[in-house]
This record gives sequence, C-alpha cells and structure tokens, in this order.
Amino acid sequence: MPELPISESAVAAALPVAPAPAPFADVLSPRPPWAAPLARSPIAAVEPVTVMVGWQVSAVRATSTELTLTDCTPMAKVALAARRAKVCGVRFGRAARDPAGTLVVGSGPGEWLLIGPPGQAPALATGLEALIGPDAAQDGATWVDLTHGRALIRLTGRRTVDVLARLSAIELSDELVPDGAALRTAVAAVATDVIRDDTGGIRSYLLHCERSVGQYLFDAVLRAGAEFGIEIDGLRLPGPA
Repeated sequence: MPELPISESAVAAALPVAPAPAPFADVLSPRPPWAAPLARSPIAAVEPVTVMVGWQVSAVRATSTELTLTDCTPMAKVALAARRAKVCGVRFGRAARDPAGTLVVGSGPGEWLLIGPPGQAPALATGLEALIGPDAAQDGATWVDLTHGRALIRLTGRRTVDVLARLSAIELSDELVPDGAALRTAVAAVATDVIRDDTGGIRSYLLHCERSVGQYLFDAVLRAGAEFGIEIDGLRLPGPA
C-alpha cells in the first residue's frame, strides 16, 4: 500500500509543545531560594530560642539573680595588636569601657580585646584608628574579627568565686583580682581569658576561650555551680552606655 503524504501542519500538531522560556529577569532574580544565614554559637541554645541580630540565642530567663550563666558568644569581639603600652588608657591585665560602652581588655603585652554589642564588629574595627591614631598601619597595628571564632560566657552572682575555685587555682579575691582586672589562665583545663566585669554592683566574670571548647567550658561551669543553684539566663542586648 502506498504511503500517504503527511503535511507539515500535522507533524507540528503531533509534537509536544515546550513551555515558553522564563523571562530573563526571573532567571536572575535577586531573591535567593534559601533563608537568610543564621549564626549559631558553639554552645547549644536552651529552649525557647529567638534570633538576635542574626544570631540564634536562648530566650530563657533565670528565676533568680543569685547565680547565673549566660552565653555571650554573639557579642562582637575584635583582637588588636599594636606597639603601644596602652589603648584607651587600658594596660595589660586591666579592662575598662570606652565612652561608647565598648569593653577594652588588655589581654596580653601589646594585645587588646574589644568586646561590643552583637553585630558591631565592623564598627569596632573602623573605630580602631581613632583609638590608636592615624599612623596605626605604620605603627604595625593589626586587628582581626574574632566574633565567630571564639566563645564567650558570663558568670554572675554572689557565689561566682566559689564556682571558679572548683575549676581554677587562681586566687580571685578583691585584693588580687578587683573589678576591671583581666588575666589568662586555665579554667577547667581550658586556656581562658578571665575578665572581671561587675554589673550593677554584682560580681561578674567574662570567660573567653576558643570556639571548639566553648560547649565544654559552659557545661563545666554549670556542673561546678549546680550545688549553688546556678541558672542559665539568655543573652540580653546591652543597654545604652
């Protein structure tokens, strides 16, 4: 039997119709298909949790202020090395706040640690030239943002010395380590910057360590303080300076 001729229109009708290509503007949409990045501390946040300046933090509130432990890792942390005896009048082994409320810590000979509100590390770095002068680069000054690379916890209350005495051999009396003192020692066998930074007249210590041991140090302080009724208190944004 002879084959019947097939028209071009019949062939076109039999083929599947491909969808029209998306407009070029839709292909290059500026809106990402994923959620905004969320920073997390190495210390597990206790439920309930919330988001503070892009960080996931615990929103739990202690029922007492007698003895509390707070994960302060989201606080901005900038390390500075410079050939100066003092920065903002702060020498090695001391800590003080500048007029903006930034805590300036003399963490080592020619080394300082600046601690500020969450999300303010770029502002701290920008303000360093004002702290050490316009010849900072020629003076060999260098700085680096340590916010995500370090853990920071705060221990506050009347029994803080009793807790730390179980984890460290350092004598923390007012005569030897007054408010505004800073030292580097071993706490629970972890190299730690210990900064006394009393709040509202209540004894308080900041413990600053490597990120990788942050959870370990936090848990060690919790265990040491269990006998004294220690409670976890979620991070709060600092008030105006």
